[in-house]
Amino acid sequence: MGTGPATQPFEYALIRVVPRVERGEAINAGVILYCQQYRYLGCRIFLNEDRLRALDPATDMTAVAAALGALEEGCHSGPPAEQPPGARFRWLTATRSTIVQPGPVHSGLTADPAAELDRLFDDLVR
Repeated sequence: MGTGPATQPFEYALIRVVPRVERGEAINAGVILYCQQYRYLGCRIFLNEDRLRALDPATDMTAVAAALGALEEGCHSGPPAEQPPGARFRWLTATRSTIVQPGPVHSGLTADPAAELDRLFDDLVR
């Protein structure tokens, strides 16, 4: 048996920007990952403005950036940060905007939640 870290379940959700809800088109702009056993909650955000403008040139980039920033801040600071990581994850993945939307929650197994967040971010957002 190895002595490395134990593989534990985690949950994650993509953060999507849907500039015109009626069209249903979206770009991935971030990932939120939660691992209860490691007491880990992390969030990575990146807004590719060129891709977003390709979907809708009239998108209010300032409003989208502010909504994404609020999600990122809620992960690390502000009133939500006073809650346990699981409660913050549920708050962050709750639907609250028609433009910036969390995707469905998915799960997996990891021995390193921070590395898993980086991998998901690189694979699904960048």
